Amino acid sequence: MGYETWVQEHATAHKKIIDKLLQQGYDKEQIIDYFDFENMKEKESDFCPLYAKNKKCHDMEELNCYLCSCPNFRFNDKGIKKIDNKTQFSYCSIESKDGRQGIYGEKIHQDCSGCTVPHHRAYVQKHFDLDWAKIMQVCKV
Repeated sequence: MGYETWVQEHATAHKKIIDKLLQQGYDKEQIIDYFDFENMKEKESDFCPLYAKNKKCHDMEELNCYLCSCPNFRFNDKGIKKIDNKTQFSYCSIESKDGRQGIYGEKIHQDCSGCTVPHHRAYVQKHFDLDWAKIMQVCKV
């Protein structure tokens, strides 16, 4: 599955949860709280395959899942540029010191596994929009 397909599918799943919470009268802060890892693995077990394994995508105590994927991530499924006969498909727009470019055969992809930026509550509050797809629209280049 390419990045674009994943983003579209995830946006649909995210919207389903948001619509449910809005129908229940949740406000912004309650919605952000709802997306806490511990709550999500219990109440939205199908949202992330890691929930079934009780495993976090990043090693941090308070992980918020609202921005599953990062607004600083940039991608193009057709490739962005060639680097040493390899095709780069993604990168970090802020060049996070905790991220890196992974080389997988002839492909280069951003490896965000060491970066926790989008999973902190303060970051989610700063970039919050009920429409996750709207937040992520900057990612496709």
